[in-house]
Amino acid sequence: MHAFRPLLRKSLFNLFAATLAVGALLAPRIANAEALLLIEADTGKVLQADNATVPWYPASVTKIMTAYVTLKAVKDGKITLDTMLTVSPTAASQAPSKMGLRPGTQLTVDNALKMMMVKSANDMAVVLAEGVGGSIDGFSVMMNDTAKKLGMTQTNYVNPNGLPADGHVTSARDLGILARSFLRDLPEYEYFVHIPAIRFGKRVTGNFNKLIGRYPGADGFKTGFICASGYNLVASATRNGRRLIAVVLGANSGTARAVKAAQLLERGFSQDNLSWLRPSLGTVENLVPVDASPPNLREEMCGGHRKRPASDDDDALIATNSGGTSGSATGGEAQVTFFTAGLQPPLMKASELMASAPAAAEPVVVYTGPTRTGAALVAAVAADSDQQNPPKARGKKSRIAKKPNAGSDTKTAAAKPSATKPDAAAKSDTKSAAKPAASKHAAAKPDAAAKPAEKPMASGDRAAKPAKPKAATKPKPAPNNS
Repeated sequence: MHAFRPLLRKSLFNLFAATLAVGALLAPRIANAEALLLIEADTGKVLQADNATVPWYPASVTKIMTAYVTLKAVKDGKITLDTMLTVSPTAASQAPSKMGLRPGTQLTVDNALKMMMVKSANDMAVVLAEGVGGSIDGFSVMMNDTAKKLGMTQTNYVNPNGLPADGHVTSARDLGILARSFLRDLPEYEYFVHIPAIRFGKRVTGNFNKLIGRYPGADGFKTGFICASGYNLVASATRNGRRLIAVVLGANSGTARAVKAAQLLERGFSQDNLSWLRPSLGTVENLVPVDASPPNLREEMCGGHRKRPASDDDDALIATNSGGTSGSATGGEAQVTFFTAGLQPPLMKASELMASAPAAAEPVVVYTGPTRTGAALVAAVAADSDQQNPPKARGKKSRIAKKPNAGSDTKTAAAKPSATKPDAAAKSDTKSAAKPAASKHAAAKPDAAAKPAEKPMASGDRAAKPAKPKAATKPKPAPNNS
């Protein structure tokens, strides 16, 4: 027996070493510039967490909290969805993506929320903030108080839209907590987080969240992008009565973040029968925060190596960075495989799903002015359409004059003069602003007003494009934030 003890000890050691090696292979590798989180909406149980407690710039996923605070005020009877709000000069001066309404324009809380959540309109976020909190600073205090009550210990808000600002941070953990709280506390207003598209006058804008209308069961939430943060997405989906929430921060394209979220969700829905093989990660509230500075991805996302400036108008599928992928973040074209390879066949090819056209859905009509129905609503929509027509008519000559200017964004606009073509993303708003609509947008886009939003370069504001001809008729590009 004694002769076998050394052999037994050696065998046990080898078995232990092999177990550690297998564990290292199965465990997700830490990505340098990406955070992923997958949780159950009802229980908060963590199914996957990679860099989930690393501080991150939220960009426009900030608007989930803006919507939460606004709708909580509605639920508490402080305002109603029909309450009228006014577009201030401060709101009108926000950087794109935005609706571009002139100062003094009035609209309801309901319509402002729809515009903010679907088009990711930065001006509408400020309209809501000023209407609910009196000012951007006053509303930011309300946002931070709410975050504290919800247990979002890594979050601090400086503005309601997520445009670059020092100290404006969150984490995947805190965004998971916020998404759960929204579903739990405001179920009657959940509709606002999964509207497929809006129609404003003759313009149609689809939801920047590519899962809506493509991924089976997708039912929320919100995208975000600034150069410092990369492409962010909080997404939810329900299948067989079970709802999951996925958070992706720092993806390198709009499509890549949707692919990663779809992969996370698909894996989560397929894990039920093999959950005993994985150690428990606890609940999202119990994830331990990391004391660090947010990664700044500005050079990677908006550096000169990109063939075109990064923005949320990003339909090209871009694979994840080489060397930075793992079982939890495969390249955009790779099929998802289960952690325990061989126990389950490959799942759906998410990249093909995200590249497909969304399911047909009637855009939700949004409009300015008070709440209307029937003939009055038709008249309001017609009035908004008329407001959009004069600039487009005047812009024809300008577009023809600019046609020889090869390589410019203006030429692209000239090649597509259709006024009724749907707004695919935030960049379309910038293009429409390039048309000489001086009478409509003059107050909404002065260069001097846009510069404060661009100031915090340390937070990852995107570098400005070279000046285009007719600079007076086109605002400086600001960090697309959606």
